[in-house]
Amino acid sequence: MKFLADEGFPGIIVNMLRHHGHDVVWASEDYSSTSDKHLLEIAQRDERIILTFDKDFGELAFKSKLTASCGIMLFKGRIKSLQHFANFAIHVIESRDDWAGNFTLVEWSRIKMKPLK
Repeated sequence: MKFLADEGFPGIIVNMLRHHGHDVVWASEDYSSTSDKHLLEIAQRDERIILTFDKDFGELAFKSKLTASCGIMLFKGRIKSLQHFANFAIHVIESRDDWAGNFTLVEWSRIKMKPLK
């Protein structure tokens, strides 16, 4: 799968996803200080799923009318251990392949998906 991790997304997860064979662009490396709106445009152009902790992406996504080839995964919840969270995030991301076209809220106890269209 193809992802775009925003600047606030932990590098350990970006590296783990890459190690698992996923195509991940990390805003911290490639698009430092880029606005959320521009990141959405990049994700849409490159058919990537955004990985974020930033709630603002939800509102932007629905206003932008993203294409079905793009998606957003908003991770929410307290992180006690970065390694534990990284393992959790990898497990969730690899648990399905239908993230595109959806706004997905990922919490420790549930995953809630809403179509972007």
